[in-house]
Amino acid sequence: MKVTTLATVEKATQTINGAQILIEMLVRLGTDTIYAYPGGCSMPLHQALREQRENIRTILPRHEQGGCFAAQGIARSTGKTGVVMATSGPGATNLVTGIADAKLDSIPLIAITGQVPQAVIGTDAFQETPMVEVCRAITKHHYMITSIRDVARIVKESFHIASTGRPGPVLIDFPKDVQLETMPLSEVNFDPPMNLPGYRPEVPSVAPEQIRQVLAAIRRSRRPVLYVGGGCIQSEAAEELTKFALRTGIPVTMTVMGLGVFPGTHPQSLHMLGMHGTVYANYAVDQADLLLAFGVRFDDRVTGKVAEFAKHGKIVHVDIDPSEINKNKESHIPIHADVRETLIALNAALDDADIPDLTEWHHMIDGWKEKFPLAYATAGDAILQQYAIDELWRQTQSMDCYVTVGVGQHQMWAAQFYKFNKPRRWLSSSGLGTMGFGLPAAMGVQSAHPDSLVVDIDGDGSFQMNIQELATLYCEKLPVKILLLNNQHLGMVVQWEDRFNSGRRAHTYLGPSDHPEALGEGDGSMPTDTFPNFVGIAESYGVKARQVRSKAEYPKALAEMISHKGPYLLDVICPYQEHVLPMIPSGKSVREIIVE
Repeated sequence: MKVTTLATVEKATQTINGAQILIEMLVRLGTDTIYAYPGGCSMPLHQALREQRENIRTILPRHEQGGCFAAQGIARSTGKTGVVMATSGPGATNLVTGIADAKLDSIPLIAITGQVPQAVIGTDAFQETPMVEVCRAITKHHYMITSIRDVARIVKESFHIASTGRPGPVLIDFPKDVQLETMPLSEVNFDPPMNLPGYRPEVPSVAPEQIRQVLAAIRRSRRPVLYVGGGCIQSEAAEELTKFALRTGIPVTMTVMGLGVFPGTHPQSLHMLGMHGTVYANYAVDQADLLLAFGVRFDDRVTGKVAEFAKHGKIVHVDIDPSEINKNKESHIPIHADVRETLIALNAALDDADIPDLTEWHHMIDGWKEKFPLAYATAGDAILQQYAIDELWRQTQSMDCYVTVGVGQHQMWAAQFYKFNKPRRWLSSSGLGTMGFGLPAAMGVQSAHPDSLVVDIDGDGSFQMNIQELATLYCEKLPVKILLLNNQHLGMVVQWEDRFNSGRRAHTYLGPSDHPEALGEGDGSMPTDTFPNFVGIAESYGVKARQVRSKAEYPKALAEMISHKGPYLLDVICPYQEHVLPMIPSGKSVREIIVE
């Protein structure tokens, strides 16, 4: 544990209050940045943070949800546990979406909420909300602190629970009276024993017999595929996975959570699979005689019709969470173990005799790649979203760039056209699919990596969900770059309207409701004056901004954004008629994939 000088303590009295103990524990457990929005029931905590400002940076988001996603930005890009704080009532409930998001994507997060004093809990006191009950189903664990003598232990246990086993969010609800309660400093144990008799995150080591079974399956295979996901990133398995893939020659496809765990520019990469994955990734999985599923959960956006998914081959499933094994898809060789440790064991045991001849398999895949590449039209002088992202990748591929996204078409295009060669450079709300994730997540990444280029690729619908965080960028001097792909519509829902509802518009136009486009009766052109004026909004927050409509001027405008020293918003006007393809309709199989 990190030891501090305890600047929080009143030297004369040698007493400490509950709020001071909690903040001291955060510092000792390695937290150097917290996103926190104050209120009546969290004021003691903020006073303690003020006293510890030399040890922990407190960043004030402009909405608690923004703060929660920013804390995730820290966690997702570093592997550390993110920390967010809010007051009771509406402040606390504003964290709920971010907490649920962390739960579904297995992100280590501590959410601290102020609570009304214990004496009035249950009386419908001002700004009272039963946060433990509200969050019971969307947290890995939850606490309400009822005694000052439990504060240090609960904080230590919370970090342990959030970061071990399958990571996830932990709630600490902290009544104000306990925050203000004091005790002698000499009686505080800042490294208390934990009391978690029912929590056993220790994962069994992979058995030698299981390693032999996997290697035997590989040796006999002729069409193997590595299907890897977010678990590989959480377990820091990228190096071992890449070593294993290169040694065996097995092609690699990644889930949206797994992008970057294997280099996206490598010829063995099949890129993303699933609903909007590449044709060749989906075909390869469909035709595979061996599917090595590492750190994945067979999500419905990957499998489509589960009974038809990877039905021709043997499945090896490795996961740290035993509840995921055989939950959605039955595996032939189930392995409850840490992915990284499993790959270390596989690499150590792998012999040249175990490596099959995959020449014919690679030839088949190369044929699919040639026939069904990720591509887009030229579209004259219009700026297609795919082109905009492709050009961003061309200009930043050597810069070790971090990319966050909102949710929608731009998210899928970014996953398709920005090639990630390292893990933790891609941040996406994947399980919950939360619009508004991109901007605050980017500011969290930027606070954790102050010297790195951080770009939020966003859509105009998602961006407006947390647009207020432009103020945080300016006030905290966070030079996040925002590539805003503005099509004036909720693009992904428009795509589904076009595909499955005969193009009938139902509240997917983001402009004035009396505009013909609101009913799908417009001429398809973008208005001269788009709504809202994003450039004006950004500039009012002190953020440099520019709008572009011409493909001819886009590369130069993009370079200007990238080189700008502070935060920058580039408002890129794009047509709304573009669809994200390929597409496997929900609940369908790869044989029903739409390619054009």
